[in-house]
Amino acid sequence: MDIQKIMLRYGIIGKDSKLLMALSKAVQVAPTDLSILITGESGVGKDVFSRLIHDGSERSTKKGRLVSVNCGAIPEGTIESELFGHVKGAFTGADKDRKGYFEEADGGTIFLDEVGELPLAMQVKLLRVLENGEILPVGSSTNRKVDVRVVAATNVDLLAAVQNGRFREDLYYRLNQISINIPPLRERPDDIPLLFRKFSSDVAEKYKMSPIFLSDDGKDYIMKYPWYGNVRELKNITEQIAVIEESRTITRAILQNYLNYVPEETLPAMYQGQQANLISDRELLLKALTMGQMINEMRSEINDLRNVVSQLAASIPSVGQQPLTQSHNSAITQFQPIDLSTPVGSHPLTQSHTNTITQFQPIPPEEEFQPSVIIDDDPISLEEREKKAIAQALQRHSGNRRLAAEELGISQRTLYRKLNSYGML
Repeated sequence: MDIQKIMLRYGIIGKDSKLLMALSKAVQVAPTDLSILITGESGVGKDVFSRLIHDGSERSTKKGRLVSVNCGAIPEGTIESELFGHVKGAFTGADKDRKGYFEEADGGTIFLDEVGELPLAMQVKLLRVLENGEILPVGSSTNRKVDVRVVAATNVDLLAAVQNGRFREDLYYRLNQISINIPPLRERPDDIPLLFRKFSSDVAEKYKMSPIFLSDDGKDYIMKYPWYGNVRELKNITEQIAVIEESRTITRAILQNYLNYVPEETLPAMYQGQQANLISDRELLLKALTMGQMINEMRSEINDLRNVVSQLAASIPSVGQQPLTQSHNSAITQFQPIDLSTPVGSHPLTQSHTNTITQFQPIPPEEEFQPSVIIDDDPISLEEREKKAIAQALQRHSGNRRLAAEELGISQRTLYRKLNSYGML
């Protein structure tokens, strides 16, 4: 069948090569019974392609039905009953047998929109239907044969979902016997003014009013707009403007009242060579989470360093506060003065002097006075204590940062940041 006639029949507007290629592929595979996976963003017209495929098959000529199902709109608790039906008494409220969508589509085509939203348990059962052509209604013990062609559609990356464990790989390849991708509206900007003209003419005819037209700056504006809602969004905006605006010539200024367009150059971007790629919302969120994690790690390391410094400060006595040991007290108590009238070298040692020499014990090394670890009696800030502790650790290890960091109980990265912030590099 001629592509132009197909486009006219289904109201498809455009001349972009990607769109025409997708249409040509759909026309070619329509007469077959192969499962088809239609991919594309929300609003590009995947449901139109499903009708086109069904109408081009023998199932349509045999009066087979096209049953459309939005998998993302059915609650998880009832989706099995909706798809495969149930028997009387299967659950509370099941007062009679009910056919599911697959039985309703027997002999025809079922269109599973948003198939990526199916729960994993339902994916297993759908795979069984595709492979065996059998369904098992809820509450029944007997399988039922159905002759249904499946056309599925999704606006998510199913391969990525497979890799993340959210979609079964065997079901993906069973659905994807033929793949048709519909390009988003922003990738075919020349089609946007054509669609605008078509929608404005439809509104004018429906409400008996004169059509609206785009000025040159208005045309340039809508061609640069990203249209994340694609054809559906463009249709809604065109209808709003046609009904609300008194002027029939739509300028850039008028469009700005309806479209929140942010020029590309004002958006955050990553530059590679001469090209800039816009950072997605997901990437920005990941960056924010990563930054938050780094900040939390830095706070934790700072707290660890403060604890280390506090412990060092608590374990080092101030000057004049070193207690005398029992051996020191004994030595002082038993010391007797020597008679200076006796010539040096000829004075015999008395018993008390002998006791003094015998009982005197040297001060243990850990109790000796260490000038390098003096803490002043005057109160100082925690920052000053940190600086002193770091300086002393570096001095003890001859400037070796790794050993100093190990002694302080912090990472080398934290030590480097501290040195940098305190101007000690």
